[in-house]
Amino acid sequence: MIARNLAALALWASLPLIACAQAPEIIRPEIVATYPHDANAFTQGLFIHDGDLFESTGQVGQSTLRRVALETGLVEQSVAIAPPIFGEGSARIGDEIFMLSWVSQRGFIFDADTFEQVDSFSYPGEGWGLTYDGNHLILSDGTPELRFLDPETMTLSHSINVTLNGRPVRRLNELEWIDGMIWANIWETRSIVRIDPESGVVDAMIDLSALIPPSVAGRRDAVANGIAWNAETGQIYVTGKLWPTLYEIRLPESNPQ
Repeated sequence: MIARNLAALALWASLPLIACAQAPEIIRPEIVATYPHDANAFTQGLFIHDGDLFESTGQVGQSTLRRVALETGLVEQSVAIAPPIFGEGSARIGDEIFMLSWVSQRGFIFDADTFEQVDSFSYPGEGWGLTYDGNHLILSDGTPELRFLDPETMTLSHSINVTLNGRPVRRLNELEWIDGMIWANIWETRSIVRIDPESGVVDAMIDLSALIPPSVAGRRDAVANGIAWNAETGQIYVTGKLWPTLYEIRLPESNPQ
């Protein structure tokens, strides 16, 4: 019995060593600037196009797609999503904005200038986050799987399973395509994971603990959610559900030498 216990203990002790060899980098971002953010916005999607900030929000009866003034946080343009739809992630392709719903298995396509709905689409399961890699829309649904969709037909092209140290990562939420990698908020955490789009492996975790606004600290629903990348300037912005602040951040590894 003792020998078997010692053998089991030795096997268990070896697992962290394997995990450590594959452990992702933990990064604490630097704050470059802060901006006002609507503290009533249940942020589900966030992206920047031609310098304009776009946001999709959730909650039944409060879901919207909106264009927001970055400097002031004021909503410049908005369209309400009628009940019973619970709005989720969004992404832009050309002159159209695609937006998901949570459990209705239905998405919407809006004219990016007028916010007029021009089409809709369906998909199985839940919809959480959405981003665009230049070829595919990438959809998260709260599971470790990310689905890559053909934006012309909204059919599944392929999928990847996201892993950290060989283990599946669940609750993948808001997504952003940043410089060839997928960034994803993890629901009910203060972490963003950076994902290899080919393998699904997490190579870094971005810790947003220092960015939690004091006014929402401890609120279960006011979690970090919302990542936007300005591909033209390289600027990265993050916020959260019901946060009064939007942050421009910089990763220390990308500091100029």
